[in-house]
Amino acid sequence: MSLETEILGLSLAYVLLGVLLLLALTRAPLPWLLKAAAIALTSAFYVIAFFRTEGLLGWSSSGPLPPRFQLLWVRTVDPDRSLDDPGAIHLWLEEIDDANLPSGVPRAYRLPYSTALAHKAEAARVEIMKGHPQAGRALDFGSGGGDAPPDTPVAPPRVGESGGDPSTGLFDPALLGGPNTQSVDFVPLPPPLLPPKGAPAPDPGTP
Repeated sequence: MSLETEILGLSLAYVLLGVLLLLALTRAPLPWLLKAAAIALTSAFYVIAFFRTEGLLGWSSSGPLPPRFQLLWVRTVDPDRSLDDPGAIHLWLEEIDDANLPSGVPRAYRLPYSTALAHKAEAARVEIMKGHPQAGRALDFGSGGGDAPPDTPVAPPRVGESGGDPSTGLFDPALLGGPNTQSVDFVPLPPPLLPPKGAPAPDPGTP
């Protein structure tokens, strides 16, 4: 299911809730002028919700990185003290499986800025520009049992600080679920692990 389909489903859910609310409202002992105003407001709300939700497309996710992935590109936003911007590191990547094959679904992720991670990400970007594909491995420091990521900024991002990403505010995933406390290591992308030539193909009917 694509993200566009999910947004459409969410909008339809808003419509359903609006219809149920309007059905209850039409039977409520309220003045018709108030009912008409509530109907107009509710109808306008789910139209606005649809178009505003479309604006979520393209935002970098603050969720955990996949454990293994191919790095497609890097965008580093340096901290700017004059704007109280803590900076961020945006990674466009594609998850790879145990055979080093990509999933075919690229996604963008946002990590808190650190000097060490910025240097690693920029070095990986240079290698990509040279024609050397790069793979990545997520290192999770936020499990409660590990150490904090190296060179972590002392001051956490405040509401409205984006690091170059508009997905901030009260409903920013980083605020609801905690910041992405992962770091990554980048290495040359290993070749796919293909079955040996002449090996019999697996029987589709075999459980």
